[in-house]
Formats: sequence, C-alpha cells, structure tokens
Amino acid sequence: MGTAGTVQCRYICGYVEHPAGSVPAASVPFRAADHLRTDKDIAVYIEALLEDGDARAVPIALLTVADAVGGMAALADKTGLSRETLYCTLSENGNPRLDTLSAILAAFGLRLSVQPSKPAGPRRSGLRPAHA
Repeated sequence: MGTAGTVQCRYICGYVEHPAGSVPAASVPFRAADHLRTDKDIAVYIEALLEDGDARAVPIALLTVADAVGGMAALADKTGLSRETLYCTLSENGNPRLDTLSAILAAFGLRLSVQPSKPAGPRRSGLRPAHA
C-alpha cells in the first residue's frame, strides 16, 4: 500500500500510485477508423493527411476510411469497383488513377479540389497571366 487511500501498481519503470479501489485502464491500440463517424470527420482526416505532403499516406488514409464506413466490400458496392481493384489500388505499391481516386472519394461523400499551396506572391517573369 502507498499513502493513505492509494494503491501502488508496479510498472516496468517503477511504481505509480492510483486511488484505492481503482484499477488502471487497459491499454488498447488507437484505431482512427473508430473516430471517423461523420462525413466531416472523414474530410478533416483526409485533408490533414494530404497537408502533410506525403503521397504514401493517401492509400493508408483511404483504407482507414473504408474500414470506418463498413469495410472494403461496402466500398466496392459504393464505387462499382471490385474489392481486388480497391485492395491493389490502396496497397503499399498501389498508384491510384485519378478516376479511381475520384470514385473512392465520391463513395465517402467527398470530391477533389485544388487550392494554392501558399499565398500568392509576385509572379515570376517567365509566367504569363491567366486569362479569364
């Protein structure tokens, strides 16, 4: 027993005191899919991964979202693509085509959009102005 009203629990790096009668919660792995409950959650999650700039994160994000919305079979039904195509496209070596990526995003209620990557500054002299 520790100080009055506490119990000591031994961990690898020492003792931690907890209130008497309480037991430390068991640790469980974090699963992002468990926290993606709305279309907005999904959009924010994918956008955050895209902002990182690592293209390898895109298939991982899409697999996570697929898991959140019912798995690969549900995604195949929504996109009209086969599960095999989806697994290959979203694999570590996959390289989704634009139409496949658009179909997957549409199944999640999302679409592609383009924004400037940084605030507009002075134009370089070699570039012509865009026409309206």
